[in-house]
Amino acid sequence: MKLLLIYTYPNHNSLNYTFLQNVIRGSNENPKVKDLQVLDLYEEKFNPLLVFNEQKRRRDMHTDPSLEKYREQFMWADKIVFIYPIWWGRPPAMLLGYVDQLFSSNFAYKDKKGLFPEGLLKGKSVVCVSTMKGPANYPFLWLNNAHKILMKRALFNFVGIKKVKFFEFGNMESPKGNQKKKLEKVYNYFKKIEH
Repeated sequence: MKLLLIYTYPNHNSLNYTFLQNVIRGSNENPKVKDLQVLDLYEEKFNPLLVFNEQKRRRDMHTDPSLEKYREQFMWADKIVFIYPIWWGRPPAMLLGYVDQLFSSNFAYKDKKGLFPEGLLKGKSVVCVSTMKGPANYPFLWLNNAHKILMKRALFNFVGIKKVKFFEFGNMESPKGNQKKKLEKVYNYFKKIEH
């Protein structure tokens, strides 16, 4: 199993970075994990801005040379792990900018007759590890589960990725947030995951 870890937080001295380290630690102790790569979008200085003009056309995004490295990384991986905070009920703009550019037509999906396109990323799986200041049930009770619906239904299922697991950790800025227990939960999951 090959893992691509996509880390989206602008600070390495943070709880999110500690979650990343626990994913790496658990994965390195798992004999089923053959290899892993880390893509740190902020450290990479990834440009999340979409540009469409005479030189950069939307229909050509799947062949844009500036995104070739990211397309290759994504295709290489069996499992993609996203680690990010939930801000304003959704992932950071940096991560959404990555998705906007990478998940282009003829790379992530192909239009066909009918209501839905054909997802081209079938066979891959995703894990979302997200943190938030508010309580864990806030997205479910207050936002009608918008975060999970956005990520699973509107994004991953659309491109053919059906296996999506979520770790949504709330109260992460509270002294009573059980941070150690949650970090251990993520570490143990990746230490034992089989596919």
